[in-house]
Amino acid sequence: MKRIAVLGSTGSIGTQTLEVVRHHPEHFKIEAMAAGRNAALVLEQVHEFRPRKVSVQDKEVADRIRHQLPAGVELFYGAEGLIEVAANHEADMVITAVVGSVGLQSTLAAIEARKTIGLANKETLVTAGHLVTARAKENGVMLMPIDSEHSAIFQCLNGEAAEAIRSITLTGSGGSFRDKKREELEHVTIEQALKHPNWSMGAKITIDSATMANKGLEIIEAHWLFDMPYERINVLIHPESIIHSFVEYQDGSIIAQMGVPDMRVPIQYALTYPQRIHNQAPSLNLAQVAKLHFREMDYDRYPMVRYACECGIAGGTATTVFNAANEVAVARFLQGAIGFLDIERIVYQMISKHDVIPVPSLEEIQEADGLARAEAAAIL
Repeated sequence: MKRIAVLGSTGSIGTQTLEVVRHHPEHFKIEAMAAGRNAALVLEQVHEFRPRKVSVQDKEVADRIRHQLPAGVELFYGAEGLIEVAANHEADMVITAVVGSVGLQSTLAAIEARKTIGLANKETLVTAGHLVTARAKENGVMLMPIDSEHSAIFQCLNGEAAEAIRSITLTGSGGSFRDKKREELEHVTIEQALKHPNWSMGAKITIDSATMANKGLEIIEAHWLFDMPYERINVLIHPESIIHSFVEYQDGSIIAQMGVPDMRVPIQYALTYPQRIHNQAPSLNLAQVAKLHFREMDYDRYPMVRYACECGIAGGTATTVFNAANEVAVARFLQGAIGFLDIERIVYQMISKHDVIPVPSLEEIQEADGLARAEAAAIL
């Protein structure tokens, strides 16, 4: 029986993690969970899974659910509550599925508590990859990737020597607007951007997929997860999302991980590693798929990928600012305050003027993050 804490239990990855647990009650027990402001859903989850601890986004939500919790469930809220649920319990593994850089402090707390990390929060490594990986190494903590691309790379690397690797390639669907030219993007709507052709994801990551900022974030994340130089990390557009990523070795062999586009597969693999057990996701029928398509990444069509690579190579607080500006810009787009192409314009303006701190402390990262958010929010 593996005991699990889920940070972001009401989000897309969180709910699918609970679905895997629901399907395998003989293997998993939910020890703690943290959610946002969806009071009705978190109450439903608590009554079903009976965690010892639960945290919500703020005191208002906590007060709404306090008297509806089962006996024996401890309630917390805010940043302190997120850290409590991340670290102070008997869970073996913490699934970090919160969206954005808010996941950094709680992930660090879980690492210090020597919990295995199921990492579904790209921004943690993008914002502070050098700190997170160093502390994980110091504490003997394993970072298990949950993103489909990084899970694929992790699986393709199993049992292979690092010096045998020539390159890794992350595949991407191209997002909601993969068949549109840039001049067609000026007036696209929020509703259009949220219609991902392959995956069911939360709003923020779906918009990131449409701009392909998510692929840029994944490149930075792959750099830290696999200790891979940026020049050996490639991106390939693959509209079907069947090959989730692949590794090329020095002898020319390529090992790819394939499957239907269903996040329950990489989530379950992270939970059961190194074992594999039955999954409720459908099997891949290649005869039915019939054809797979690929095309080179166009960095002019998708400049956010280029910006992310440039920030990754610059290192330090450059990636922090890229992520912070993107989070603010995406939030403003979802509010209807800016247009779709304004997202990349805001990000470019912020990273262009930033003076990079090469090896920042946690405090310097937090300062750069806060300043970038304030300045990005002020751009009209």
